Amino acid sequence: MTYRGHQARIVYDPSDRIFVAHIDGVTAISGFHGQSVAELEAAFHEAVVDYVATCARANKAPEKPFSGRVMFRIAPATHVRAALAAQIKGMSLNQWAEEARGRGTWHSGRGGSDGRGCA
Repeated sequence: MTYRGHQARIVYDPSDRIFVAHIDGVTAISGFHGQSVAELEAAFHEAVVDYVATCARANKAPEKPFSGRVMFRIAPATHVRAALAAQIKGMSLNQWAEEARGRGTWHSGRGGSDGRGCA
């Protein structure tokens, strides 16, 4: 669910029979809930508007939603392999990396994150 560039992280709470959500990328308390999708969407919009207004009253800039830019360092040999793979497919390195991530090829199975935040 997206509103004004902010995204919501949503889970269903079966014990209370409600959807519970938070605004992603915002460290301030940003929880909201609803019993239906329509209620959840309305609560999300209200939470975003309230968050932005609260920041304005405090004379602070709201935290920005994710821009889509990710900067990280990799070994030069990995960079070369990725660039060549992108070139072979006729893609930019960014396009190739996004497609590769969609295929789940970033996790090699040799430790580290499993893509869900689990070590």
